[in-house]
This record gives sequence, structure tokens and C-alpha cells, in this order.
Amino acid sequence: MPEMKGVGSKKQAVVLAGGLGTRMRPITETIPKPMIAVAGKPFLQWQLELLSNGGIAGVLLLVAYLGEQIEEYFGDGKSFGRHIEYSYEPTPLGTGGALKNAEAKLQDWFVLVNGDTYLAIDYEKLLRDFAEADCRAMIVAYEKPSLVAREVPASGLPGNLGVGSEGVVTAYRKRDPEGLNHIDAGVIVLKRGILASLVAGQKCSLEEEIYPRLIAHGEMRAWVTREPFYDMGSPAGLTALEAKLG
Repeated sequence: MPEMKGVGSKKQAVVLAGGLGTRMRPITETIPKPMIAVAGKPFLQWQLELLSNGGIAGVLLLVAYLGEQIEEYFGDGKSFGRHIEYSYEPTPLGTGGALKNAEAKLQDWFVLVNGDTYLAIDYEKLLRDFAEADCRAMIVAYEKPSLVAREVPASGLPGNLGVGSEGVVTAYRKRDPEGLNHIDAGVIVLKRGILASLVAGQKCSLEEEIYPRLIAHGEMRAWVTREPFYDMGSPAGLTALEAKLG
């Protein structure tokens, strides 16, 4: 396997943890969404444990709304056996803008995780597969079963990813699910170079502005899984995750 910067002890996870959590009000009027308790501890702690078990101890948290509470609880991560850094957004910048704001702290490539998504996959294998692939992005794609199973939280969601031969992503559409049988599971591995064209301090959406460019050039691959993901950013999703982890 070709060695790349970021492999081994230098693996890095970046967590999008700056959202307002509007779907979870009134809880999120006083605490940030990643700090909502799930089965006895903050959701973000569950996420960090998943990543650590996957061999990723270095974490960069992209924070904004009530981010100080997150830093006060986790600090530099030493007491949790991790190395944690923070990047604060001065104003809401969107997913792409938040990454650009943190660019100086990013490694050459990293795994980006939604701050409200729980996905218990083999992160070590995901990063190995990315290191071996000829692409700039590898998105984890939940493959919808042919028959919707009620016990699988993600199975009833509309597809938003098109996956072609050899795992090449052919489409990413949130508003037109026709013909799309995979779902963005909230985890993607990215090369830092995709941010080069972005303007610092300017609002930008990865999903709407960066992904289409990568797809158009055949530079995004899918890492397909049948492992369901849980979105704890809604009351129903939080209830489902409590049942899983409780």
C-alpha cells in the first residue's frame, strides 16, 4: 500500500460540531447539539470513542454555537486518551467555509464526520481503502435494502447518491432522489487540496459547491456499507440511538 501523509499515527478526524441544532430545541437553547446526553454521556464522546477504536486519536472539532461548552468538557483530550484541537467559526460559514477556516490545522487528508451522525463502521479499513484509491474524496454510502426494514433507521430515507461502476459517484442530489439507491451516511474522507479554490471567510457548502465539481471530474468514490447510521439531530433519531446504545 502506498504510504501517504496522514496514515498510521497521524490519522486525523474532523468533526462538524458548530450547528445550531434547531430541530432539537428547546434542548439546544442552552447546550450545543453534540453535547446532548445519549445513554449517559455526551453524544460527541460516543463519536470520539468510535473514531479512537478505529485508530484515529487526533481530532479537530469545528465549533461555533456554544462551542466553549464543548472545549470546557473535552479540553485537549488527554483525559480521554485523545489529542483534540478546535477551530472556531467567527460567523456561520457552511461546511466548506468551516473547513477553509480550519485549513491551517488540516492534514493532507482527513476523515470528515457530521457532528450529529453515529456510524459504527471499520474506520481503519475506510482510511486504508482511501489511501489505495485514485481519488480526492471517498464518501461512505449507505446502500438501501430492496425492501424497507423498519428496524433500520436509515432505510426509509430517500437516496441522494448515485454510484456507478467501480464505486465512482455519479450524482449527489438532495432534492431529486429518483434513481438514487444510496445515501450519504455522514462520513467522507477528503484531501485538503479540494479547499484551494475557496475564499477564506466566504460561506460555502461542500455538498452543493464542492461535491459537484469532484463528481464531474470522476474524483469521488463511494465506500458502500449496509451498516445503518443514526442522526441524533432529531427527536426520532435520538430515540433510536438511545435504544441502540442504552
